[in-house]
Amino acid sequence: QVRLVESGGGLVQAGGSLRLSCAASGRTFSNYAMGWFRQAPGKEREFNAAISRSGGNTYYADSVKGRFTISRDNAKNTVYLQMNTLKPEDTAVYYCAAYYTRDYYYTPQAGPGYDYWGQGTQVTVSS
Repeated sequence: QVRLVESGGGLVQAGGSLRLSCAASGRTFSNYAMGWFRQAPGKEREFNAAISRSGGNTYYADSVKGRFTISRDNAKNTVYLQMNTLKPEDTAVYYCAAYYTRDYYYTPQAGPGYDYWGQGTQVTVSS
């Protein structure tokens, strides 16, 4: 069992920035590619970004490309989502997720296959 705990959410004005953190338990963090998703009220969960086990390969949804940056620190068992130029439509509960893969460089995209999920952290962007 892998536990993921998100933090760093809050209220921010449009144009502002937040950095979300996702801390993983255990010592197997480096075995997982990681992703960030969000879910707004009444909408389906949406893929935002993913990062390979190596940390060197990333992939972003068009809606956040150029504004969000995913990164990871394997020594700290933590993945981050730096969110800049936030928009009201970014308001959602943000979840981190772990994707088991033997491929050190594989970057998962949207779809099934993530093995573990955090509890989410609320991000609210005011206009």
